[in-house]
Amino acid sequence: MSDNFKPFVVSVGDDEIADLKDRLEKTRWPDHLPDVGWDYGIDANLVRELAEYWKDEFDWRSFEAYLNSFENLTTDIDGQRIHTIHERSKNPDALPLLISHGWPGSIVEFLDVIGPLTNPQDHGGDESDAFHVIVPSLPGYGLSGPTSERGWGPTRIARAFAELAKTLGYDRYGVQGGDWGSIISREISRVDPENVAGCHITMLTGGPPGKSDDMEDVTDIEQKLLDRAAWYQAEDDGYFRIQQTRPQTLGTGLNDSPAGLLAWITEKFYGWTDNGGDLLNTVDKDK
Repeated sequence: MSDNFKPFVVSVGDDEIADLKDRLEKTRWPDHLPDVGWDYGIDANLVRELAEYWKDEFDWRSFEAYLNSFENLTTDIDGQRIHTIHERSKNPDALPLLISHGWPGSIVEFLDVIGPLTNPQDHGGDESDAFHVIVPSLPGYGLSGPTSERGWGPTRIARAFAELAKTLGYDRYGVQGGDWGSIISREISRVDPENVAGCHITMLTGGPPGKSDDMEDVTDIEQKLLDRAAWYQAEDDGYFRIQQTRPQTLGTGLNDSPAGLLAWITEKFYGWTDNGGDLLNTVDKDK
């Protein structure tokens, strides 16, 4: 591994935690109609429940210690600070695996699988299935810090992550990702094909053909999927459009209000998990 990496310790000051709790305590909740549930976005009762839990019961220090139980590193690539978790398997022959998150995800969504991936024999699996795991924070996300210039799209991130794997000492590795991580993983495979051993993604994007006559032989199943895509664009795509076109405007509110950020992200967890109408049945409050 290159000397360009610096050990990183997650450490949030007591004053920042106190400020968070104060902001949650002073939240000015909007009016809401009774008995509308999720029809207009976040369930008003649930977001208040989660805000109270965050303020009074969530144990940040315990979670901070959990984060720091992994090897956290930072390095500079293409003028950007990149944070990554790097956990090597006990098996020296393990295949390196670079995992990319999406939005509203982060490295947190992978923490609980690092152990089973690096040392499957300790979790009822076979040692031969082990991986050396690389979990970077996307530029602009979390511990990789804010970007300082335009242009950090999937291809540039892919090139940076390919360089990250190389700098860690790996000349052959696999990639995996979901959401934006799917797009980035696909791009890593494209920009570094000589070194990528395989690519696994959970989101394969595509769209209908551009010519109307190409739609004549669409099957019933394909039409249902096209109808679903049209519904999504009309009813569930608003968050993406504003984040895509007016991120600074939206960020002003979300960065200042933890309750606002909580509502914005929780609504997506509800819509994008198979929860049967009960989010907390699928995702616990600490997640």
